[in-house]
Amino acid sequence: MKKLISLVFLLTLTMTAMAQREVTKFLGIPVDGSKTEMIKKLKAKGFRSDPKKIWDLVGDFNGREVYVSIVTHKNKVWRIALEDVVTSSKSQIRIRFNELCRQFTENPKYMPMTSTDQTISEDEDVSLQLALNKKQYEAGFLQFPDDWKKKIFGLDDSIESKDSDAFKAYLESGSNRLVWFCISRSYLSTDYVIVMYYDNEYNKAKGEDL
Repeated sequence: MKKLISLVFLLTLTMTAMAQREVTKFLGIPVDGSKTEMIKKLKAKGFRSDPKKIWDLVGDFNGREVYVSIVTHKNKVWRIALEDVVTSSKSQIRIRFNELCRQFTENPKYMPMTSTDQTISEDEDVSLQLALNKKQYEAGFLQFPDDWKKKIFGLDDSIESKDSDAFKAYLESGSNRLVWFCISRSYLSTDYVIVMYYDNEYNKAKGEDL
């Protein structure tokens, strides 16, 4: 009987943890489940199959037409990758990159992954830095529920202090919900594109198959 009670207790804890685990969302859709399910849900949002059959889907996102790739591990989606359909010049791509940084910073669902300014200065030659110095232009954010600022800065009843286990667990859960983007050279021209990633780190490969 004691063993049965212990087993039920462990199962209850596991189910509770799973229920509380939030994953990265793209357009309100959890980055999880099968690729087939994800394609169906994104098509319901207006995305359509790529006629070139290079990417999984194509559609409008944040005012731009983008290609969409759905990446899986062990038949579970762990990444949604987006790439601009229309390319940008070196000056345009800097403006676009900085605008995305501003949008994410002002969005209450996100927290920058670093306290360092992630924007590109106006006097920087993006093309030169990419070509000669192999510099990588990336910006990353943690995706949290809408109330994360209250929890972290206001410390509501569920988080007593920033040294508490609850607070540390809250931050750790955010580290598994990553949204980041970078500048990449277009495969089809000498111009540039933004590539954006919505990652569910819970489903990502951890080296278990090595």
